[in-house]
Amino acid sequence: MVFSFELIRHPNIRYRESLSRLARCELISLLRALHLDCDVVPETIGNASFLTFKCRILSARELQFLARHSAVTLLTEKREDGLLRPLFADRRSFLDEDCAEILKYKGKTGVTFTKMMLNMAGSLVSRPSADFGPLLVADPLCGKGTSLFCALENGDNAVGLEANNGYIRETREYFKKYLEFHRLKHQVRSLSETAESTAVPVWEYTFSKDFGDGREPQSRSLRLACGDTSLLPVLTRKKKADLLIGDLPYGIQHAPRSGGKTESFRQLLHRSLPRWNQALRDGGVVALSYNTLTLSPAAIRDELLSAGFSVREEEPFAFLRHEVEHAVVRDIAFAVKTQGGSFS
Repeated sequence: MVFSFELIRHPNIRYRESLSRLARCELISLLRALHLDCDVVPETIGNASFLTFKCRILSARELQFLARHSAVTLLTEKREDGLLRPLFADRRSFLDEDCAEILKYKGKTGVTFTKMMLNMAGSLVSRPSADFGPLLVADPLCGKGTSLFCALENGDNAVGLEANNGYIRETREYFKKYLEFHRLKHQVRSLSETAESTAVPVWEYTFSKDFGDGREPQSRSLRLACGDTSLLPVLTRKKKADLLIGDLPYGIQHAPRSGGKTESFRQLLHRSLPRWNQALRDGGVVALSYNTLTLSPAAIRDELLSAGFSVREEEPFAFLRHEVEHAVVRDIAFAVKTQGGSFS
């Protein structure tokens, strides 16, 4: 069968210019997670952009999985006469799509881009091919939680760590109001974890959703903590993360700090990656977006390798560099934690 998936018309013009290429890479990664090695071709039909590929008949579950694509708005079968037949895919997310969109703030990473990172990284996580169940997603530089909310929308569990107490407070207040507004049954508790005599304040949200179709209500969780990024293993003591996603600071005005002092982006990675490694299970995946004008691809590759990760440099994970603005040319590094590749 031949399938054509229509892409959204992204509101950000700069990102729109790269969207077809990035969306193609994302679709290839999702297809490979289904053990499908397809040639994905961008094309224009009418005034709309599509990604077209040929493969065997897809099951309803597989179509639902592909419908998670960050930039796909319509799934169709392309008939021999050139007409498109819309396909139904159950797009129900665990939380409504407004969860990651509502909270606005300066420097927020785009939701479409964040979902692309999550989908591509998730496609690399080692698990049975038929298992599309929830992952544990960790963000050790979570800001105000865009990546966490995107993960929850996907039906995953999430853990976020942020040094800025004001950001954590705003995220906490927003998510509690969100759960109340949508009338989701939930519990919130505050606790404290200890790491090397340092008390780490943690807020844990457990909530459930009834889909109303006869299934038992499903529960998910979000843990938020305030502290330095190196404390991430404290939050994954009971269960290590499957996926770690991070949006590294882009410029001097957002330079990382340690102990009250400014540090370079490479210094941040050098001290943090071994600790992030401890928070991931074997076969877990790390995905880091970064500004190539302030941190070179070679540097981030070397730091990942030295911290016990295997860097993925093949298609589709090596063709993601794109311009965000004149001072930001963004790329993503994907790497897998090797067996026993933990550091003390």
